[in-house]
Amino acid sequence: MAPNLDIGIFIPIGNDGWLISTTAPRYMPSFELNKQVVQKAESYGFDFALSMIKLRGFGGVTEHWDHNLESFTLMAGIAAVTKKIKLFASTAILTLPPAICARMAVTIDSIAPERFGVNIVTGWQAAEYEQMGVWPGNKYFGYRYDYAQEYVQVMKDLWGNGVSNFKGTHFQMEDCKLSPKPTGKIPIIAAGQSDRGTKFASEFADYNFTSGKGINTPTAFKETHLRLIEAAKSTGRDVGGLVLMMCIPDETDEKAWAKWNLYREGTDYDALAWVKGQTSQDKQKDARATASRLTASDPNGDLVNMNGGTLVGSYESIARMLDEIAEVEYVKGVMLTFDDFLVGLDQFGKYIQPLMKSRSKVNGVNGA
Repeated sequence: MAPNLDIGIFIPIGNDGWLISTTAPRYMPSFELNKQVVQKAESYGFDFALSMIKLRGFGGVTEHWDHNLESFTLMAGIAAVTKKIKLFASTAILTLPPAICARMAVTIDSIAPERFGVNIVTGWQAAEYEQMGVWPGNKYFGYRYDYAQEYVQVMKDLWGNGVSNFKGTHFQMEDCKLSPKPTGKIPIIAAGQSDRGTKFASEFADYNFTSGKGINTPTAFKETHLRLIEAAKSTGRDVGGLVLMMCIPDETDEKAWAKWNLYREGTDYDALAWVKGQTSQDKQKDARATASRLTASDPNGDLVNMNGGTLVGSYESIARMLDEIAEVEYVKGVMLTFDDFLVGLDQFGKYIQPLMKSRSKVNGVNGA
């Protein structure tokens, strides 16, 4: 039997989700949409939901991610209307002091005890921060994980002890207090792909998510994932590997591929050009970094999906590919996006999940 695989949902906090296309489903973000997405995911036995933080989009004809909600306030609202699913909000660490982030996390933990965690976003798009006057300059690319390391240490001090006197290069705490403390551990998620990002995750994160690669190559993420596992072994910590994948499901492979090809035909290349321009500013990125993937050539038009990894096919095909992911050593779970979130969640819950050997812990559960 395949190992049990956690399934999460990367919720559509920004307009149009993760497809940068004029021919994909188009929608604006709202609390109501995201509430429905998370409640539906919970009804199908999903294990967690995560919202990103994006402060400036990519423009283009689609105005991709020009319209976004804020992560912590959104998840506080969702915490109040869910019961079991774990929730993660994202902090853009250049904009939110760690002591305030720690207090906000405790507040949501009070709404949803032992169901809340924090995703650390170091920042790769300078324009998000330049517009507010908080960008330290491109030298930040060289020390952003040192900054993140101190940021997380301050939060862990406050959550664990109720006080921090941390003295570092970037943060200086002086009898900084936090009360009440959280009801339990508040887990940290990271998304390090580079060597330095992987080292940070191995030392400070409880989970690290890795972008999938290609179309219907479900285990192509393996090399990046195994580097995380080796790094975690050296620190003696258990860091759960999460894989980021988009699902384009339909009744048959042919119908699913017809949708995917339509989305690629509508690729918003002006928005993608903005992304490449932003990521090219990081002159210190290594070949494995997310910025390197986003600036790579795209002969097949696959960058229409910001995630990088896409599973296209019938319900049976996608169930089989997700089970393949579950067989990769030390994979904890998969975080999914869909072209159409509400429709995709129903397709997953009713038709894909029951076929998955790696979802035996919830199979037989039917959502509404």
